Amino acid sequence: MNIILMKFFEINGNASMKSEVMYAGERELLAGENLQLTESQIGFLSCVGKVVGTLYITNYRLYFESDDKNCLLNVPLGVINRIDKVGYSNMSRGEDSYGIEVTCKMLFSFESKERFPVNGWDVYNLISEFGRMGIPNQNWRITTINTDYRFSETYPAYVDDFSHVVCEVFCKTFFSVQLCVPVTASDDDLVKVASFRSRARIPVCCWLHPDGNAALTRSAQPSVGVTARRNHDDEQYLQKIIDVNGKSKKLYIMDARPVVNARVNKAKGGGYESEVAYPNAELVFLNIENIHVMRESMRKLRDLCAPRADYKNWFTNLDETRWLEHIRVLILCGAARIVDKIENHATSVLVHCSDGWDRTSQLTSLAMLMLDPYYRTLKGFEVLIEKEWCSFGHKFAQRVGHGDDRHSDPERSPVFLQFIDCVYQLTMQFPTSFEFNMQLLITILDHLYSCRFGTFLFNNEKQRVEAAVKEKTNSLWSFINSSAALYMNPAYILNSHLLLPCCSARRMKFWSEYYLRWNPADNSLQRMKQMQEFYKQMVSIRRAVSEQLDEIRRKKLQKQTTVYSEDLFPESEDDALTTLRVEKVQLFRKFNKTKAFNFLFIMKNEQNEGTCEKHF
Repeated sequence: MNIILMKFFEINGNASMKSEVMYAGERELLAGENLQLTESQIGFLSCVGKVVGTLYITNYRLYFESDDKNCLLNVPLGVINRIDKVGYSNMSRGEDSYGIEVTCKMLFSFESKERFPVNGWDVYNLISEFGRMGIPNQNWRITTINTDYRFSETYPAYVDDFSHVVCEVFCKTFFSVQLCVPVTASDDDLVKVASFRSRARIPVCCWLHPDGNAALTRSAQPSVGVTARRNHDDEQYLQKIIDVNGKSKKLYIMDARPVVNARVNKAKGGGYESEVAYPNAELVFLNIENIHVMRESMRKLRDLCAPRADYKNWFTNLDETRWLEHIRVLILCGAARIVDKIENHATSVLVHCSDGWDRTSQLTSLAMLMLDPYYRTLKGFEVLIEKEWCSFGHKFAQRVGHGDDRHSDPERSPVFLQFIDCVYQLTMQFPTSFEFNMQLLITILDHLYSCRFGTFLFNNEKQRVEAAVKEKTNSLWSFINSSAALYMNPAYILNSHLLLPCCSARRMKFWSEYYLRWNPADNSLQRMKQMQEFYKQMVSIRRAVSEQLDEIRRKKLQKQTTVYSEDLFPESEDDALTTLRVEKVQLFRKFNKTKAFNFLFIMKNEQNEGTCEKHF
């Protein structure tokens, strides 16, 4: 969205996709937020014309309020892509020369004084996560080879000496994490394998099937080069991953790249595994484009959505962005293929792209969402992001551009945004399988850019340790878990289903509630407000009926040992369920009149059309 503040500057950012929601009249400062500048009589060129008001700039946001109180603009500074001067001459000389002074301070997350009743940094503990999967066991062990990031700077580490970074007690509590490798592989073997994998990102286990056999592993590309180098240690290591699977003697290597790109990487010293060197492995290219193609697709989508969407040629223009094509064929289908090999063929899978921190994270995290119902809970989803994205070195700072004034930096790319969009697609196809709602996904994306929390700062865990992020900033999960009820899906049904989405083009949905919520021609923001109210009412009803059922069951249990009068049981369990259904129908009818929740009924009709939910 292009925001023109006459007398000041033009902000060319993706504000239509990144602005934080703040309703009219809400101008309270956050704890630690300080007002830096107030300027009255500022003209704001909105999509409905020029309005005059007051501009406030704090160390966290740019805030504009019109004099008539009807226009409000609230943009966290972290979402601003670039600042341009418009009007008059961009060049001046002599006595009329001017300059723009730009002051860059620490990101707001380091200045924030907010306090929350829960500590979000406690959400993720890799030892507990391994224990949940039954690791260590007779096949897999946990190694501390990456102590102090000496083995790989971009992999999670066991930090042994913290004196050079931050207090010892603090870091030992939060950074004692390790890597999971086959029990037959020694640390000496790992060192030899590291020399053949880009940035020493060796294949490690990130998820183990409940039966303890098929494993999902991830790594970076091998250093094959144009001479087709071989490394017997790497070949033997992959064979050890195959051997610890008691149900299959084969390994699928899912290379996320197009085959052409993988071949080009050979000229740069990278490459891919050959079936000659790895006879028990089958190589599959998933044809997911690189960050540059995705960035261009995002640019086209941004231009389509803001400032005014072209509804006349909407479908043609949307198709030309190829955004949904990337979501559908390249990412969701790729993840579904991984799930199929693990679940239906009991075969271990190795996933990698070039460096193993972009497309690899997309694929492994989506595959785990489909495979493991734990990650479809609120806490499990937070753990998934911490594990597969933060700890395994997704370059958030570089991909998003935190604190970087190079708005055209070729390293920027919407990798994490694509992942969240894919999760949205899954929630649309399986509306009862996720404990969280759409508002959670939008909140995560808002604060991916806002820099209000430390969760998505820096490029890897090592940099966050050195900056003492967990000591000096708040976690996004502290904010979310302090108001968890706002993010709960009232239609959630706990189950152990495997999810296999339909990747047909007709099942892909454009996420208007996110991409168009700031477009004045679309009422997505209003629908979101209605949806939030709907969620709160439904969660309240569900909680009340659940308590009623618990009380009925408790009384029935007492009745088994003590004789009570029948009038103590005015309602049966069936009566309580009937009451719940009636109240739900009444709410659906109420909101359906606004046409805000027709999608709920559409999803119900489409739930079993082309999708699959399978029990373990």
